[in-house]
Amino acid sequence: MKTLIENRIWYKQPASVWEEALPLGNGRLGAMVFGGIETERLQLNEDTLWSGVPKTGSNPNAAALLPEIRRLIDEERYEEADRLCKETMGSYTQSYMPLGDLTVTFQHGDLATEYERKLHLQDAVATTSYKIGQVKYRRSCFISYPDQVIVLRLEADRQNALNFTVRLDSRLKHRTGTDGDFFVLAGECPSNVDPNYYRTDNPIDYSESGMLFEGRLGLSLEGGRSYVDHDGIHVVEAAAATLVFSAATSFNGFDRHPRTDGIDPSPLTERYVTNALAKNYEELLQSHLDDYRPLFKRVALSLGDAGLSPDLPTDARVAAYGAQDPKLVELLFQFGRYLLIASSRPGTQAANLQGIWNKEIRPPWSSNYTLNINAEMNYWLAETCNLSECHGPFLDYIGNMAKTGAVIARENYGMRGWVAHHNSDIWCQAAPVGAYGHGDPGWASWFMAAPWLCAHLWEHYEFGRDVQFLRSKAYPVMKEAAMFCLDWLIEDAGGYLVTSPSTSPEHKFIGPDGKKTAVSKAVTMDMALIRELFTNCIAAMGLTGEDEAFRERLEAARERLQPYRIGKYGQLQEWFMDFEDEDVHHRHVSHLYGVYPGSELTEQAAPEWFAAAQRSLERRGDEGTGWSLAWKLNLWARFGDGNRAHNLIGNLLSLVDSDKEGVTGGGVYANLFGAHPPFQIDGNFGFTAGVAEMLLQSHEGMINLLPALPDVWPDGEVSGLRARGGFEIGMSWREGALVKLVLLSVSGGACTISAGVPLMLQGADEAASKELQLVTEAGRLYTFVAG
Repeated sequence: MKTLIENRIWYKQPASVWEEALPLGNGRLGAMVFGGIETERLQLNEDTLWSGVPKTGSNPNAAALLPEIRRLIDEERYEEADRLCKETMGSYTQSYMPLGDLTVTFQHGDLATEYERKLHLQDAVATTSYKIGQVKYRRSCFISYPDQVIVLRLEADRQNALNFTVRLDSRLKHRTGTDGDFFVLAGECPSNVDPNYYRTDNPIDYSESGMLFEGRLGLSLEGGRSYVDHDGIHVVEAAAATLVFSAATSFNGFDRHPRTDGIDPSPLTERYVTNALAKNYEELLQSHLDDYRPLFKRVALSLGDAGLSPDLPTDARVAAYGAQDPKLVELLFQFGRYLLIASSRPGTQAANLQGIWNKEIRPPWSSNYTLNINAEMNYWLAETCNLSECHGPFLDYIGNMAKTGAVIARENYGMRGWVAHHNSDIWCQAAPVGAYGHGDPGWASWFMAAPWLCAHLWEHYEFGRDVQFLRSKAYPVMKEAAMFCLDWLIEDAGGYLVTSPSTSPEHKFIGPDGKKTAVSKAVTMDMALIRELFTNCIAAMGLTGEDEAFRERLEAARERLQPYRIGKYGQLQEWFMDFEDEDVHHRHVSHLYGVYPGSELTEQAAPEWFAAAQRSLERRGDEGTGWSLAWKLNLWARFGDGNRAHNLIGNLLSLVDSDKEGVTGGGVYANLFGAHPPFQIDGNFGFTAGVAEMLLQSHEGMINLLPALPDVWPDGEVSGLRARGGFEIGMSWREGALVKLVLLSVSGGACTISAGVPLMLQGADEAASKELQLVTEAGRLYTFVAG
């Protein structure tokens, strides 16, 4: 399966801003490579480098205020309830920090020709090449997961032509110096960063002890000579050099103080760099490729060829063609998979709002974990796009959140189980954020993060069918989340079980008094999430044979949950009453959760509600921020409208100028990072999930092939996508119809396939059918052809 642009992002000029630089990562270490000529800059990150220390953020006043808030809501005094909710909040989350910069200054000037800068997705290697005079210079950079180092290879095609100085710096409080042949950067994080003022010049607070960190740089030289001093490492008249960098922090767990109970980062960095320097460059590169390539190559995609010029640099290609170019769609799809591999590997932290790439001490929205859509969207692609291992850090994070969330459930609300709200950080803060009275209930007073997070535990089981994972890791966390929901639900006047207070994330309604407010009860998303959690817990109990009495209680409660309602516009209501929207085109589509990423609302199971949900999405429109466009893309795929989904791809594959302030629409920057704006990585991940959802769906108990294929992709092929039940899918289509299917049964068991065209098992005597049912054997490959 070939592609004209060969899974590469490339340019004819260096990056002038961060949003043009190329991202590299191994899950723990990150770098943005600028590819400058006279000066190369690698902006560095380490995934545990956060401000602050563990704090619960609990607010014991919340339990005392809860009955009064509920009374005000019942009396339709929503604005007063909104104000009172502010008094239930805790502290703000902390911020993800930039480590610093690795800067190489060359002594060859900047009058270059034949310049090219590339990111090779299939290898996870960034290269820069150019000529100065008659000398060809080349740089190659990658970040090794096996060796836990950043490797920067510098080469000249003539002896004695390589002269440079390399040093480390940081915007955080730090010092630099030498340690033998190493150049070392050591520093500390601020104890607190106010997330509300990321664009101000207020002083950073180092008044308390924060995270310690260290970066260490070493060198392997070919020809010439080198020396290290307080200015960095200097190389004179070499032919080639390999720079090796690693970093570590004092982070020792989400519940341990990074100073009083932290670890010493220095032995870690010394071991990583020393061990890496014991290998030559070719050995380091091969180890990296052997680790990375098997992950990336699991999925291949070809959407045909529109006959457009393959020779345009990536930024110019996006500007010229956008979604008209199926090769760009393929590229952006694979870029999402690349970014997840680069920012989420076993043993690392979960990918945050910017993956692992951040240059700001006050990053937008703290570059934290926003749990009312964004953190979850980061992992929508993990199972379908064959990167289940990369889901692991997020699943681990959910388990940690359950521990801090149990404290908040008890201390804030006097309830069992665990709860989490809309924001969190590396310390797994579970309280509603708002600086004890100054937050906005429109986002902070949302109590349903735990059910949404638990959906990822269930999805991981659904795709892998690992009952031991379900029994030992997933179900215990799911059960505790369900226990909180049981305690949180109250009976309303109609006899339904409802949530109160309740908000639809970040959206407000216009109440009977004409005022905009956020707090009411029983919003649609709340009820959908709880219903899904109860359903998944019941299914898990059936598989593990546990908790029969608890199962009966969940079944009884599920039957009493307030059902969906249809409003005056034929839309699925977002709130328990048919309120008017504050903004009919609002970026959040939370009330459509039951369509995607949930699976409760389908055309077959709930046709009336399914149609009302589609009407809601039509009213929202096709504009939005980057991640909002990605969510709508996935929804239109679930609605089976491939052409409308492709329209959303067109909006996403539009070039955003990083220098323009006040841009409200989504799209991509020159380096294909998703634009909120500013940069948020969820749009990239959500896009990749959406393309997969257009080609393959498995949420209705069957494998549905090409459910939302747009007219502009009449011919294509894909391999390596995964379906629920433990199946891996490869298929090809011509003129919009499936012609071949290859199915690998990983787990064995029954399988139903819906193809849209008659299929027959190759070599079998059965007649062709549009819907096939078979019992599969684990590890066996099945090939079907159009009959």
